[in-house]
Amino acid sequence: MYRRRITTATLAGTLALTLLACSGEAEPDTTDDGGAATGGAAGTETVTLGLIPIIDVAPVYVGMEQGFFEDEGIELELSTGQGGAAIVPGVVSGSIDMGFGNNLSLVIGNSSGLPLRVIASGVDSTGDPEQDPYTIVTADDSLQRPADLEGRTVAVNTLNAIGDTVVRASVRADGGDPDAVEFVEMPFPSMTAALVAGDVDAAWQVEPFITLGESDGVRVLTTPLNDFTDETIEVSSYFTSLKFAEENPELVDRFRAAIEKSLTYSQENPDAVREVLPSYLEVEPDLAERLILPAWNTEVSEPTFEIFAELAGTDGLIQGDVDLDTLLAR
Repeated sequence: MYRRRITTATLAGTLALTLLACSGEAEPDTTDDGGAATGGAAGTETVTLGLIPIIDVAPVYVGMEQGFFEDEGIELELSTGQGGAAIVPGVVSGSIDMGFGNNLSLVIGNSSGLPLRVIASGVDSTGDPEQDPYTIVTADDSLQRPADLEGRTVAVNTLNAIGDTVVRASVRADGGDPDAVEFVEMPFPSMTAALVAGDVDAAWQVEPFITLGESDGVRVLTTPLNDFTDETIEVSSYFTSLKFAEENPELVDRFRAAIEKSLTYSQENPDAVREVLPSYLEVEPDLAERLILPAWNTEVSEPTFEIFAELAGTDGLIQGDVDLDTLLAR
């Protein structure tokens, strides 16, 4: 059932802001009265953008190379990192202007009253069960389907976030008991060794670690985003704070135009994506050629946000009302 506003009983306890965050170091920037960072080349405005260094954000780098942001009078100042300050709190506090984050976390943040506004689509699942970069992997031959994860241990990069949520949804859709799955938090790069050693039975895994793990006998058990819905899932979005959006509407529109050009170009030119990956990720060009790429398009998927709101509610991650009218307003 589709609803624009979802109401769920407030839960005991408070979710840490790090639950909502895509990891990334966000350094404060000098801003003008409108909130946008100043400086850059003559006739341009500098925008600080918080990113995670993963394949999903390749269109930003492609777009910078193609001059799409420069064409819109924007100079990007990228803030990236694997740990430290979180992107969502950085955007809310105004220390960075915009960020990239998974949509489940944006829904949870919205439910807890964080003033967030989605600007543009970020990255999508491919919708192809055979070729999707969002996976559950295993080295255990006895695991053949999601329901087999009952009573097993699954590694995820962050607890109470998108990974364990979609793993539970996959198990549930296969007739298994998601409450019987034990989750442990572990960095993506450590998961293959843990699987081979038998320390965990399965893992929520992404590229490039899916392809890297193949040589160690790690295989894809399932692509969970295709297990519990026929909707092609929009995994992440570019977002800002309500304050920044309201004070800088023209700048937000120009950023949206630039990133949408970048998303379209990246989807239509996968070779350009593979070529740019080694410039910001620790992957060799030959590995970049073999990786499974996600999908990029310019449509913000309201059904995806509804699905994530329902899943987060089922798993007890929602704190209050999810107001999609505010979160997705253009």
